[in-house]
Amino acid sequence: MSNRLGKITAECWFFGMAFSKEEFLNKVVARFANGNVIKGTTDDFFPGKDLFHVSVFNKRSEAKPVQISTNDLKALFFVKDLRGDPRYVYRNEVDPEHPTIGVKIRVEFKDGEVLVGTTTGYQPGRSVFLILPADADSNNERCYLVVEATKEIRLL
Repeated sequence: MSNRLGKITAECWFFGMAFSKEEFLNKVVARFANGNVIKGTTDDFFPGKDLFHVSVFNKRSEAKPVQISTNDLKALFFVKDLRGDPRYVYRNEVDPEHPTIGVKIRVEFKDGEVLVGTTTGYQPGRSVFLILPADADSNNERCYLVVEATKEIRLL
């Protein structure tokens, strides 16, 4: 079937509504503990699942997706745009004007990167958790963090 742009897409009929497969793809930036980065889309990532696949951004559409093990990650960033804005300066402060869900948290990774946000899923002893970044204007929508890649985790 074709969508309004004339592009062929797989469609799912749910209660009489059509959705293209692209609507269910998550834009992600996979940051590995070894420093490597892969940008692309995924439709099979689930928290707690060890493997998922990313269709790499700027590769041919017929290229096979890359299989990623969550054990190799530092974090998986769910983003608004795969290009991002390299000039944007991230604010690591929770905006007091915006109500937050969960507890405020500061994460320092072993590579020195610091991320501040809120979480409802952090518990000491768990190997992974999700965080909503403090900077709502940044490109990051949510982040799946691997505890093994962190240096310090502190509730604020």
